[in-house]
Amino acid sequence: MHDAFWQERWARNQIGFHQEKVNGYLRRHWSALGLAKGAAVLVPLCGKSLDMVWLAEQGHPVIGVELAERAVEDFFNERDVQPQVSQRGAFKVYQAGELQILCGDFFALSPADVAGCQAFYDRAALIALPPPMRERYVAHLQAIVPVACQGLLVTLVYDQAKMDGPPFSVADTEVEQHFADGWTLHKVEEKDVLTGNPRFIDSGLTAVDEHVFRLIRR
Repeated sequence: MHDAFWQERWARNQIGFHQEKVNGYLRRHWSALGLAKGAAVLVPLCGKSLDMVWLAEQGHPVIGVELAERAVEDFFNERDVQPQVSQRGAFKVYQAGELQILCGDFFALSPADVAGCQAFYDRAALIALPPPMRERYVAHLQAIVPVACQGLLVTLVYDQAKMDGPPFSVADTEVEQHFADGWTLHKVEEKDVLTGNPRFIDSGLTAVDEHVFRLIRR
């Protein structure tokens, strides 16, 4: 998963993808999933996202998965929380209350690791990966999550020829193709995010949109 690339980004604190507040799409659209309190949520490639804290506050046990140990340690240190640390197979597991982060390779996850998850939340995983790896990521995600599962997915859409990822542009048609087998997709929001993003503007982009999907496994 481009291990060295992401490890270096975290080591150098080059984490412009990290948001300093809870994602607005998550706040607006999570309730539509109708999950009961106690239903666990998987957050792939979670970094040190504050969204995990918000999900836990809604009553959901959270299972984050993150390759960079620096990100995991920062997550707990910045909250002045001392997690319990253990080894579980290929993962170093950090746990505090109902929130745990599995530090390791997402592709090493097994169905048993996420057996209790009734939903997943992906704001920065799919768009962090180049095309061949996106296909592999979605295939593995679908292979490990339970049959009764829902998801909230955020993508970015722009002219890929004008700017290198990550974050990568993921067209709606690609999302539909990835989840065509066994999922129902609903696009619940679309927003222009070009303004206020110097990197996008400096790259010559004239349009950058975020798309939000709710997914339901059939």
